[in-house]
Amino acid sequence: MRRSRLGSPAILVLEDGRTFSGTAYGAVGETFGEAVFTTGMTGYQEVLTDPSFHKQVVVQTAPQIGNTGVNDEDDESDRIWVSGYVVRDPARRPSNWRAKGDLGDRLAAEGVVGISGVDTRALTRHLRERGAMRVGISSLDLDAGKLRERVLAQPQMLGADLSAQVSTGARYTVTAQGEHRYTVAALDLGIKRNVARRLAARGVTTHIFPASSSIEDLLAVSPDAVFLSPGPGDPATADGPVALAREVMRRQVPLFGICFGSQILGRALGFGTYKLGYGHRGINQPVLDKTTGKVEVTSHNHGFAVDAPLNQVIDTDFGGVEVSHVCLNDDVVEGLRGIEVPAFTVQYHPEAAAGPHDADYLFDRFVELVEKKG
Repeated sequence: MRRSRLGSPAILVLEDGRTFSGTAYGAVGETFGEAVFTTGMTGYQEVLTDPSFHKQVVVQTAPQIGNTGVNDEDDESDRIWVSGYVVRDPARRPSNWRAKGDLGDRLAAEGVVGISGVDTRALTRHLRERGAMRVGISSLDLDAGKLRERVLAQPQMLGADLSAQVSTGARYTVTAQGEHRYTVAALDLGIKRNVARRLAARGVTTHIFPASSSIEDLLAVSPDAVFLSPGPGDPATADGPVALAREVMRRQVPLFGICFGSQILGRALGFGTYKLGYGHRGINQPVLDKTTGKVEVTSHNHGFAVDAPLNQVIDTDFGGVEVSHVCLNDDVVEGLRGIEVPAFTVQYHPEAAAGPHDADYLFDRFVELVEKKG
């Protein structure tokens, strides 16, 4: 694909027929995915490189994007994962001491088709009212009716099995900073780099395994604990990781899951999952930690959630479990905690790069869980 020419026309068509016109941004071409919006005013580079956005076309609600350009430090993986990108006003030139290039050039170099000049406020309101849905962006064929036909031929996110598509192909290791204290085996379902960095800062060496790994693979490194990573897709399709999580709990190995990993652990405990109307995506979501009674401002990126009772201890195959965290906007389950089994999860992102950092303590809680087990 080629870099968009200044003023090249483009269109965005949702599956229900709503159409927006704009200008090509990034690569010239055509792309499809699930239309979602994220409300963060910072961190666009982290959003673009987050594997959890695989097969999604991301709408930025912040009106101007690209001001600080792109750099070599803020990527959460080794590539851009979004299927498409929608912004209102792309910055004409980056201005930041860390900038190594222009965002539009980076999008074009990686073949990411985007559109600018869109009324992203109207688009976001439409998605809030109608729900996340399939979408197409084209700067090649501007016939909205024909593009919509191709949109309707695309697979939906419900039922999508995507974690294996973003996982590492081979195990790799991130060593502890300073003195080594513990070893963690992390199942890569779409892991972000900052997870291993936050663990390394606490003296933890993390071995990152492919999504298809077995319990024997993980136990081969003699882990003190296991981590289930964030990732994309419908958790109802991830039967392999669910079975693995059950084996980890059966062996009483400490277990921590984030986002998709939280949904996997929820399923392993016997709970169902469901698709949210338009999901939680942004860095300003209020969550109650029921253990401490504190409210945290947190980073979210999830379109599915665990279906579990909020205010009671639930009996499972692994003993009592309770909901530990709740979103104060809509009462969505944001965390689970085992009472007899050393396992807990959060649905949001304590590793959030670009912030906020209210929930960073959860990595300390993970280490404390390992200490108690030891």
